Amino acid sequence: MSSVVALNHLLDARRLWRGQGSIVSSDTQPTGHSALDAALPGGGWPESALSEILFASTGIGELRLLWPTLARLTTARERVVLVGPPHVPYPQAWLAAGIDLRQLTIVNAQGRDALWAAEQCLRSGSCGAVLCWPRQVDDRALRRLQVAAETGQTLAFAYRPLCEAVNPSPAALRLAVETQPAQLRVIKCRGGLAPARPIPTAAWH
Repeated sequence: MSSVVALNHLLDARRLWRGQGSIVSSDTQPTGHSALDAALPGGGWPESALSEILFASTGIGELRLLWPTLARLTTARERVVLVGPPHVPYPQAWLAAGIDLRQLTIVNAQGRDALWAAEQCLRSGSCGAVLCWPRQVDDRALRRLQVAAETGQTLAFAYRPLCEAVNPSPAALRLAVETQPAQLRVIKCRGGLAPARPIPTAAWH
């Protein structure tokens, strides 16, 4: 009887494949961008998972992509940690985005120290989201971040160079922020096929 109950629970939670369509999980958090939510199979960021944001250079909107989520989390008094950001965040811009800076922590670390710090923050379960900027990272290190996000039930975001799009990754979601043309492209998404059409920059700025 217990196995039947468990199966029904999984079916209700939409976590099983019924033999048709794609596997869709309800374990997502809205991105705050309706066009992006509509493009993702789960309707938002995969919860307790690693999402990669690939970009060519800083200052092209890669941070604005997360601001609605970070505003929602910090307003709910959930801790957001930035590990090894390439630049010092501009407080006025973050405040204007609705982010409570009292819930924001910056960890100045590089290389292996940054990966270790990000992993520990994720595993702690005390953060709403952890953002990191790993520069040289292999599949094993990314997988550790993915497992740490699952363990701590935390949103994990890794900002990486756009050139890494050609390489495989264990991340549940991979997005590419492109400038020519200005658009957001879903490279990989857990629970379904990546949409063929990119999202114009104007739809999420």
